[in-house]
Amino acid sequence: MKRWIGVGLALLLGVAVVAAVVLGNRGSGGGGGPAALVTVRGVIGSEKKPFFDDPGVRAAFARHGLRVEVDTAGSREIATSVDLRKYDFAFPSSVPAAEKIKQERGATRVYSPFYSPMAIATFQPIVDVLAKAGVVRDSGGGYQVLDLGKFLGLVAKGTRWDALPGNTAYPARKRVLLTTTDIRTSNSAAMYLAATSYVANDDDVVSSSSQVATVAPIVAPLFLDQGYSESSSEAPFEDYLAIGAGKTPMVVIYEAQYASRLFAADGAIRPDMRLIYPSPTVLSKHTLVPFTDKAAEVGRLLQEDPAFARLEAKYGFRTSDPRVFAGLVASSKAPIPAGLVDVVEPPTYEHLERLISTIQQRYLAGARPSS
Repeated sequence: MKRWIGVGLALLLGVAVVAAVVLGNRGSGGGGGPAALVTVRGVIGSEKKPFFDDPGVRAAFARHGLRVEVDTAGSREIATSVDLRKYDFAFPSSVPAAEKIKQERGATRVYSPFYSPMAIATFQPIVDVLAKAGVVRDSGGGYQVLDLGKFLGLVAKGTRWDALPGNTAYPARKRVLLTTTDIRTSNSAAMYLAATSYVANDDDVVSSSSQVATVAPIVAPLFLDQGYSESSSEAPFEDYLAIGAGKTPMVVIYEAQYASRLFAADGAIRPDMRLIYPSPTVLSKHTLVPFTDKAAEVGRLLQEDPAFARLEAKYGFRTSDPRVFAGLVASSKAPIPAGLVDVVEPPTYEHLERLISTIQQRYLAGARPSS
């Protein structure tokens, strides 16, 4: 009897030792538990925060041994004022900002896993009013566009909503303007500036200091006459969803913001809401600049792994494989076009920065372009 008790105690002791070894390995990074994940830190544009916070995205990174932690900042801030030494990667929302970071940090590669056209979130009564004024028209491709040339004409005259012909749907006394984020910090406003500066420059990309000097006074009222602007692209879009046309009749957004809510079918997009596109528009190419090998792996996975492509499309981003995004559009019956025709390139970082700096100087001086 004593012999069997001794054998039993030995077996129990053996099991306890094995369990301790296994748990010890997990705690020290040998068994695939949480401590085994390598943490990679990045700074990103705020519009990508919901994507990185998604449990499915976190799990997908974990399967590759990565824990990705992110802070948010405006893309211009990322390129100019954020201390990037604290991070393994920067992930602004535009190529010009990414190229600036790449040059300054001596990075050798970048990844552009997804993109989003700039768009305008508005309401059907607003679309009807602007269509009657000849500013909104059908694209011929199944979606409607805001003609930026004609829109700039309205802004130059200081046109108010209640002065538009036949406008009984939105007879507000305020000026006809699109709501944007703060041009001094945010990429979505900078991309809107890229499109409008193209039109103001006789349908050509701004590419010289003399063109900056000519164009800046024309486009400055688009930003200066708005009054206060939010620093994040999420804030004005949330106002649009929650408060409606009274505060935000038209807001410049990333298409992805609107598309993700349509795909989620969460009721945020109401029947009277509409998505139209500026003509021309600009693509916001979200571009990751890695500073470490592990950060490069994050970029590679986001760009090449089909599992990540499906997650990216869920958040409204268009990926290198158009079938993924198109599949979501079809299954959700979302009124989103398969592609856009009238798309232009933004200026280089240097010229875009000069445009922004010129507008900022006018802001600080309290100047307003004459109408």
